[in-house]
Amino acid sequence: MAEVINKQVLLRDYVSGSAKESDMIVTSSTTKLKLPEGSKGVLVKNLYLSCDPYMRGRMRKSNLSSYVDAFKPGSVSPHTSTYSFICLPPNDFDLKTLQPITGYGVAKVLDSGDPNFKEGDLIWGITGWEEYSVINATRTHFKIHHTDVPLSYYTGILGMPGMTAYVGFYEICSPKKGEYVFISAAAGAVGQLVGQFAKLAGCYVVGSAGSKEKVDLLKNKFGFDEAFNYKEEPDLDAALKRYFPEGIDIYFENVGGKMLDAVIQNIRDHARIALCGMISQYNHEQTEGVHNLMTLVWKRARMEGFLVFEHYHLYPKFLEFLLPNIKEGKIVYVEDVAEGLENAPAALVGLFAGRNVGKQVVVVSHE
Repeated sequence: MAEVINKQVLLRDYVSGSAKESDMIVTSSTTKLKLPEGSKGVLVKNLYLSCDPYMRGRMRKSNLSSYVDAFKPGSVSPHTSTYSFICLPPNDFDLKTLQPITGYGVAKVLDSGDPNFKEGDLIWGITGWEEYSVINATRTHFKIHHTDVPLSYYTGILGMPGMTAYVGFYEICSPKKGEYVFISAAAGAVGQLVGQFAKLAGCYVVGSAGSKEKVDLLKNKFGFDEAFNYKEEPDLDAALKRYFPEGIDIYFENVGGKMLDAVIQNIRDHARIALCGMISQYNHEQTEGVHNLMTLVWKRARMEGFLVFEHYHLYPKFLEFLLPNIKEGKIVYVEDVAEGLENAPAALVGLFAGRNVGKQVVVVSHE
């Protein structure tokens, strides 16, 4: 039975404060390219991996700030064997019990004990940050049928981030033509899509981002009506009043903290706020509080959080809506591509410093 080297990214230890590249370790192991007898899982070769902000919450030992379980340094990985470290681990690491971190990705099926998947299928869903993975829980994995678009799109526009934008904007915010829409972190994987959806719906759209390059991208590529660099705005309340003199109907929240406070002060009657994420808070041990909540009462506004995987039943409807818009050029998408699994830690950490322009993707293999 063939054995291959399997490069992997592991969590060194639980993280407090700002995440660093050194919190992760790049290793190699050997693995067999065949499932164990009787396995009901699938063996895959990973092609593309998705860097997503929620993964920061999984690096905490106490994972109260996240909706998924924490990564567990030292938990058992049954399908790997001998490890050789590219970066040396702490002395108390047990080399036999380490497993890679996990996240969304695109992969090719090499062997399957699951009747829903066969050798050669392309799939997207949760997989390991490694070259080869065994996936035992396939209930929320999707077979890729449309390959006339880049496969990497299934880490973004046609995957979890795309569904997040679709659900948050259409299902949570229920937009109406002519409404005023504001999106924070608007040049990211989700925000760039929400803005384009809002324009398709006939809304006035403003986005915030963290650099001139991103602001130009929002206005010139994604078609936002206006955009601003929040780092150049000492008074966010004043900035929002400048761009929304009549107030905000819809806010798609990706940032939290001071930005959310400023938005609440500028909402219109019956405004809707979709709570998607709060990236400004993920590296904080003590998160910032939110004020002005009474405004939600007298404005009769609604602020609602959502988890995209509770809406995956809408995926066929989502594809039916989005694929024609992509092919007709009505929706465009920008990716920030890191080549090679060894560059995955830097790519992930870069999200929290705003280094990525567009959806951050890691290419593991092109075939």
